[in-house]
Amino acid sequence: MTTPTAPNARPLWQRLLIRRLKFLAIVAAVIGVALGGSYLFAPQWLLHAEIARQAMTAHVEKHSVQVGDTTWSYYEGGQGPTLLLLHGFAADKNVWLEQAKLLTPQFHVIAPDLPGWGDSTRVEGASYNVDAQVARLQGFITALRLQRVVLVGHSMGGAIAGVYAAEHPEHVAELVLIDSFGLKANENGFARDALAGKNPFTFDNREGFARATALAFEKVPPIPGRFIDVLVKKNQKDRTFIDRTFNELRDPSQYLSLQNRLDKLEMPVMGVWCHDDKITDISALDSLRNGLSHASAISATTLNGCNHMPIVEKPEETARILMGFALSH
Repeated sequence: MTTPTAPNARPLWQRLLIRRLKFLAIVAAVIGVALGGSYLFAPQWLLHAEIARQAMTAHVEKHSVQVGDTTWSYYEGGQGPTLLLLHGFAADKNVWLEQAKLLTPQFHVIAPDLPGWGDSTRVEGASYNVDAQVARLQGFITALRLQRVVLVGHSMGGAIAGVYAAEHPEHVAELVLIDSFGLKANENGFARDALAGKNPFTFDNREGFARATALAFEKVPPIPGRFIDVLVKKNQKDRTFIDRTFNELRDPSQYLSLQNRLDKLEMPVMGVWCHDDKITDISALDSLRNGLSHASAISATTLNGCNHMPIVEKPEETARILMGFALSH
């Protein structure tokens, strides 16, 4: 004798679907709790995961190479002419990820952590001024067997790139300087503070971080508060190194390091500047153009709506300028 089916009994496929949805809801809840807990108690994990996601999107992989006493950490990806990207003071290779995403479809992109910064080696007591970094950069380029590159430098990285190009022109096909350090410029508030020994790039809390980023950005990108806490903690940990290097760069041999070598640059050179740069005044662009007495080609571009960080604030426009210049010579 068969038992009659209850009028409200669901078909098997519905019961299986409900079980699957309940399971997925539980998994989602667990993941949500885990992410929330990570954000509150281990935000550095989430920050590293976000950086890894950006690197994957940019089609670059993280590598390392030993050169003397320094392990260089760098991103590499893409195919085509080689673009070697050098970051600025108190930054690291991650600042180039948005650019890399736009450039790797047409170029072979290499973006290292300069020695002392990011994941690259920092030797206690060693100098990390422009000249010392230029010597290290030659070792890096030799270790990677790079022949001729389009060398791109931002801020402090611009001075390193320019001095390197002057001293090792055989490796530099073209040079791009973005809001570069190392050039004569009109004295602004940042320059006066720097020469007086005031370092605006050190901070102990979110308010200090906000002041430092406001100095560099026209519009500061939104960053979750707990991520800022990670950056504050790292800044505190690196305080001695940041201050020592900042003081090294205050010497005239450093803040005019590129200016004094402009007449040695014979390759095509481009200067890219934000019109309202509060750190490296746009008058430095005139110094660059006027000092390039032997460059085979000179280009200059100014951008509006940004401050000192066009590679972040104007990524598409900056990438388009880099691509156009790199492919035109």
